Amino acid sequence: MSKVKIYWMLVGVMFVWGANVPMLKFIGTHVPPVTVTGIRILMASLTVFLILKLFKILRLPTRREWNYILIGSLSNVWLHHLFLNLGLAETSATSGGLILGMGPILTAISAAIFLKYFPSKLQWLGLFLGISGVTIAVLVGSNGLDTNIGDLYIFISILSQVLSYMVVVKAARTLDPRVMTAYMMGVGSIGLIITSLIMEPGGMVEFLDAPPLFWLIFLASGLISTAIGHMIYNYAIGKAGATQSAIFMNLNPLFAMILSSLFLGEILTIRHFVGFLLIVAGVMLGSGAAEDLYKKHKAKRTIPTE
Repeated sequence: MSKVKIYWMLVGVMFVWGANVPMLKFIGTHVPPVTVTGIRILMASLTVFLILKLFKILRLPTRREWNYILIGSLSNVWLHHLFLNLGLAETSATSGGLILGMGPILTAISAAIFLKYFPSKLQWLGLFLGISGVTIAVLVGSNGLDTNIGDLYIFISILSQVLSYMVVVKAARTLDPRVMTAYMMGVGSIGLIITSLIMEPGGMVEFLDAPPLFWLIFLASGLISTAIGHMIYNYAIGKAGATQSAIFMNLNPLFAMILSSLFLGEILTIRHFVGFLLIVAGVMLGSGAAEDLYKKHKAKRTIPTE
């Protein structure tokens, strides 16, 4: 598959992930967040298994590959979705979407640590700009630590997900990332369901009182955003690499902000837009995209003309 097609696939994934932020905010108001997440991820896992079975690419992992799957289940599924839903229960979907926009910067830094790809000075500047953007958009004007505990949860969520991408890159040498996605979701969803029984006893009963709109959004979130979205993104990581794929994550907060404003009525302020611009600048520098463009431009200028 060509890189252009992979890039368009990533744009589509960022849209459905951005849409997933207000969807999770909505369904979390009807059913306890951890309970609904465990069932949603289990449904997504079964969907991915079915798709892979139809395409005849499903297989049993080796013992070594199971190690990667278990680590990915802990970071990409259990920790990521647990803290994402706990965070959205405490903060706005707009702020949550902006914090998720730090994904590319964290991916670039994690790649330096775990994959021995060391950031340049421009990339460190990108990290600083990204953190500044999140600070302006989320922390400025908020009242007290209690207001922002949800923001901390969401940061832990995106950090754990980013670390899982390093595992996916290593596992992709022998295991199709789409197959890994199915197993990670299956194992991780069981962990989330067990956690929900401890944290939210009786949460399963609340599914019975949910309105029809809840079920529509619940299915869209589980089948499209979670199942297909994560399957495609992990596939792209295996083909294009973690850092290159992460460049497109700067679209995630943009879609999340716009859709949260449209469907949840959340008000966008100037600090949200300033924060978003700083995050985008941080992404371009932190991921290395700006540096690559500069080098290409410099190379063209140094080519001698006849």
